[in-house]
Amino acid sequence: MKAFRWFVLLLATVLISVGCEEDGPSNPNDYVNAWILENMRFYYYWANEIPTAPANTLAPEPFFESLLSDEDRFSWIQENFQELLNSLRGVNKEAGYEYILYRDPNAPGNVVAQVLYVKPTSPASTTALKRGDMITKINGQTITEQNFRTLLSQIGEPHTVEYRPINIESGTFGQSVSLQLNTVEFAENPNFYHTVFTQYPNYKIGYFVYNLFSTGPTEGSTIYNAEMDQIFAGFKSAGITDLIVDLRFNSGGSETATRNLASLIGKNVTSSDIFVKRQYNAQLTQAIVNDPQLGPSFLEVKFIDKAQNVGNQLERVFILTGSRTASASELLINGLRPFMTVFLIGNQTVGKNVGSITLYEEDEPRNTWGMQPIVVKSFNKLNQSDYGNGFVPNRFDEDNRLHLFPLGDTRERLLGLALSEITGLAINGRHSGRDGVPQHAIATSLDTKPVCNQLIIDAEDGEALRKLLTRY
Repeated sequence: MKAFRWFVLLLATVLISVGCEEDGPSNPNDYVNAWILENMRFYYYWANEIPTAPANTLAPEPFFESLLSDEDRFSWIQENFQELLNSLRGVNKEAGYEYILYRDPNAPGNVVAQVLYVKPTSPASTTALKRGDMITKINGQTITEQNFRTLLSQIGEPHTVEYRPINIESGTFGQSVSLQLNTVEFAENPNFYHTVFTQYPNYKIGYFVYNLFSTGPTEGSTIYNAEMDQIFAGFKSAGITDLIVDLRFNSGGSETATRNLASLIGKNVTSSDIFVKRQYNAQLTQAIVNDPQLGPSFLEVKFIDKAQNVGNQLERVFILTGSRTASASELLINGLRPFMTVFLIGNQTVGKNVGSITLYEEDEPRNTWGMQPIVVKSFNKLNQSDYGNGFVPNRFDEDNRLHLFPLGDTRERLLGLALSEITGLAINGRHSGRDGVPQHAIATSLDTKPVCNQLIIDAEDGEALRKLLTRY
């Protein structure tokens, strides 16, 4: 009898176990992968290339990557969607400086991290660190070709650096200084610097350094756009005759911010003029056209009527570019070209004529992932989208020199080239010794930013697209 009862209990346990396995997922990634696949098949620009039977037993990140087209250089997925959203608004845990990496010309095998700029109100801004300073050690270790990735991964936390401060006037570097840097969740204001140069007869030249396309540090915020409007109101009241927009450190961001800047610059543009035309996959296009909340007008983005617009005061706009100038920056260039001459000075841009949206589930405990798939290709008013290999500047300059003047200093290399182009005067910058030879950049900190190379359909349009699948 005991043996019988034991057999019945064992059989019941087996049946319960089998029942639980049937009711629950056999793979902990099943829910997330099903969400990824459903959204990618609906939104992804290359949806017709997604495998018919993808390997859904993979973890979410490799599963997502297995769906991508060979043409896609830019889509990505991230495990924490809130961190993704923050980073796209320019909010990151950091000390507040950007840098470029070169091989040390004085020590083969070593690498130096030269400061490109320090962000106002950041922890770094309260120190003596400045543009041009040369960092040689992080947390006591010399930066080398073998360890630079490891060391640079540490600067999101409090860290020490040893750096050689630049002497602007002599073009030399001083003795090493040790510095402790703290980090915070920092919201970068993209409106970095602006001024009007009035020292050139017959010219009033506006100069605007804009380092990230972001409308504000939180969802729905437009504080940065409002500040941009004020800057251009100042340009307009000053009666500028020429405009230089510095985008060499700007690798992308919000379409809404891009539209705002374009509407402040464009010559004779109104809210009736097309800034960008959007091309989606065939299924998504049909869903947009048929949707009563979106409709065909959603496929076109028009300029905004701006009282602060300076376009009618300009014959052309000068844009300073770098090898990391991308995406939303390129959208600005392409969108303005049908309306005015856009003169580029600097390095060839990245070449990204496609854009993405942020997809996530806000209140679903089974899914914390957020993904940023390419969903749209951008064209200007003249149906031009031929910058997949980047824009080649009218005046080419790599701008990779160890001797860096402050941004806004008329001796600074790219700014000097633009001022020379406008005024016809000789460049008053100079490069001495090895500084006259462009260095080969290994990488920059801009490459590590999630917003790097991104054009993001955000704000109301992004939210409308994100909700479209639930209505389709």
